[in-house]
Amino acid sequence: MLTPASKITSHSYLQICRHTLLYFFYLVKLKKGGNYGIVSDMKVRGLRKKYPEFVYKGYSYGLKNGDLVISFDFRLGQTRFGPRFGPRVIVKNVPASNWLLSPAKQPILDNLVFHLGLAEIPSYWKATASPNIIIEAGHLNKTQINWWHDLFIKGMGQYFFENKIDFRVANFLQITTQNIRSAEFAIANKTGQSNKNVLVPIGGGKDAIVTYEILKAAKQNITPFVLNPTNAQTAILHKIGDGRIIVKRIIDPKLLKLNRKGFLNGHTPFSAYLAFLTTLCAALFDYKYIALSNEHSSNEGNVQYLGQEINHQYSKTFEFEKKFRSYSKKYLAQNIEYFSFLRPLCELQIAKLFARYPQYFATFLSCNEAHKTRSGKVRPSGKWCGTCSKCLFVFAALYPFVEQEQLVKIFGKNLFQHASLISLMEELTGERGFKPFECVGTTRESLVAFYLSLQKTHPPLPPLLQYFRQNIAKKHHTLPKESRALLGSWNKNHALPPHLEKALKSVVQ
Repeated sequence: MLTPASKITSHSYLQICRHTLLYFFYLVKLKKGGNYGIVSDMKVRGLRKKYPEFVYKGYSYGLKNGDLVISFDFRLGQTRFGPRFGPRVIVKNVPASNWLLSPAKQPILDNLVFHLGLAEIPSYWKATASPNIIIEAGHLNKTQINWWHDLFIKGMGQYFFENKIDFRVANFLQITTQNIRSAEFAIANKTGQSNKNVLVPIGGGKDAIVTYEILKAAKQNITPFVLNPTNAQTAILHKIGDGRIIVKRIIDPKLLKLNRKGFLNGHTPFSAYLAFLTTLCAALFDYKYIALSNEHSSNEGNVQYLGQEINHQYSKTFEFEKKFRSYSKKYLAQNIEYFSFLRPLCELQIAKLFARYPQYFATFLSCNEAHKTRSGKVRPSGKWCGTCSKCLFVFAALYPFVEQEQLVKIFGKNLFQHASLISLMEELTGERGFKPFECVGTTRESLVAFYLSLQKTHPPLPPLLQYFRQNIAKKHHTLPKESRALLGSWNKNHALPPHLEKALKSVVQ
């Protein structure tokens, strides 16, 4: 309703002007992709007030055409008029005779599916940052609630940073459970100590390939695991040639619509979701080991925000790995071992190992830009973009160990020739801003990678290496010593079983 002109006081007039101005800045932000703090704060407050509750209502599952189909029921608010999400997960090729599908084992599968739903929540909760998450699908005790609260605060750090959200305010996030009748849960304990089956998630990048090839050479009984196979993953699986476990995750399109409408969006702890999904699959198909390919480089954060270190790779860190292992053994599966096989190594050591497997050069793809759909607005390109920090880091990490001609074939060009990437190189090496929000090595590793690349290259130097020599390398006189130490390092903070630790040591020492 419009206010009659005669009723407009000086105070209300100022208020109208203020809100009009803020709305104008909000429109500018949406159009240009900016991130003005005052606009972001208004947006966050408005969404949290309008949607005070995010409800995990329930889940269901069953066999359909030989696949296990899992569905979740999420609600924004308790009323039937609020947005409702129904994400699905399809585990391919699950026989009706599977041990977890028997009526006697239903409580175990219920618990695993329930937890997968919990891990799915961040991807939908992020649209509104609702202050209350209500769990009606199952029961969580106080220890579990604290565990999940910790994951939200640390795993959503980049999301908080990019949306200028103050997660320190009182009662920022309350997680409550209302289903007390499910207080008695069942955990999987079927896998015996003699079972040595290893599940290896394949993401399409170099790290998982290194894990797979080393375990294969060590005569381990390994099976690749793939979620929503991309062309790169399919090509890798074709080269591997073994059996595989394939899962399809279907995002509710209503979430993408909210993203396009301007609701909140941002990074979520995907590797935490993967931890719960692979544990469910390991239980289903009787695997004792889940061998991830996260290196110790992921432990380094990106930037400080409101007193907390923000780490793009939090759910790949050893901190999360330890917390998940403890949670899993107590609440999910006693005898399933979740760990990262490459944890003792850094990114550069893994790049050096990957150089031994040229058969994968034409198929692996680590560029995240290649998979983005911009909330469903574009089709993924499926190729190295050559302009992001991930592309530049991988190029620099491989350059000392792979011939330049081969790298140019992989990336389509020599990235060192493009002066436009100097600012990204400065971010990677700690000369500008903070480490990019990508799965890249530590700042010191980036310095070593460019240093080793410089040592390998004969004049005339390409623009990036010339800039590195003149403006960056001269500030770091210990790079020769650091290079040798880094490539010969072995981080003892890991959870590898002794026989698999031996297998990894045999190829790096």
